[in-house]
Amino acid sequence: MSKVLEELINQLQLKPIENNIFRGQSQDLGWGRVFGGQVLGQAMSAARQTVDPERHVHSCHCYFLREGDSSKPIIYMVDRIRDGRSFNTRGVVAVQNGRPIFNLSASFQIDESGFEHLDPMPNVIPPDEALSEKALAQRHSDLIPKPLHKRLLSDNPIEIRFADPADPMAEKTRAAHHKIWLRANGKLPDNPGLHKYLLAYASDFQFLPTSLYPHGAATFQKPIQIASLDHAMWFHRPFRMDEWLLHCVESTTASGARALVRGQIFNQAGLLVASTTQEGLVRLIRTQTKV
Repeated sequence: MSKVLEELINQLQLKPIENNIFRGQSQDLGWGRVFGGQVLGQAMSAARQTVDPERHVHSCHCYFLREGDSSKPIIYMVDRIRDGRSFNTRGVVAVQNGRPIFNLSASFQIDESGFEHLDPMPNVIPPDEALSEKALAQRHSDLIPKPLHKRLLSDNPIEIRFADPADPMAEKTRAAHHKIWLRANGKLPDNPGLHKYLLAYASDFQFLPTSLYPHGAATFQKPIQIASLDHAMWFHRPFRMDEWLLHCVESTTASGARALVRGQIFNQAGLLVASTTQEGLVRLIRTQTKV
């Protein structure tokens, strides 16, 4: 396991400080605020610690309420909403500076068998032939703000490779579709909960910027305010985060300074293992505004 992956796992494995209350440390990825995937992954980790290990999260729905301060820890308060025969429901509120910055609802289920069908995986280039995020960043290092150099130009806990032939950082109009390979940077233990909240963390990378493609507005090339407003995930089948997963993303609409993106995540065997949806703020900056 790489050092950066070990650090991320330690960050997501929260410290309990009271019954149903946990503390998580923050990291600065260069945006000057807490990365949405971090608070999502930590909230899922907090909820996971209050549920029987034999039950697994199958869905989560959340709202990003305020920007988080990446220099301060976050407190996660878990509400044990329901414990049923087959399902458990948990609510999590993330608090910083005495105010909620994020909330999450998650549902857990016992293992059951049932009907099976799925969408087929699209044909894409394999990860060994795909351009890495680091190589792409090196190609466009002059466009990347200096605070982001550490994340994009050095080793990261999540490896990302682009399965699309088009350059996602080029200022050219293209369809609002995007496909990336992703996996953890190192071998992981056999802990299904860990794999799920690592995927939750990684699902926020290269997600909302897909909505910019039809407008020729690569993230760093125009004064754009972009921020996640909500996020939802459904987990369909077992998977491993230390094996390559393909996240196929599309943006179906943008209006009112908001954009919608949705995704399907496949393993290399072609099985659909998770689905994602997010709405976010996408605003051209003309005057000083607040969300």
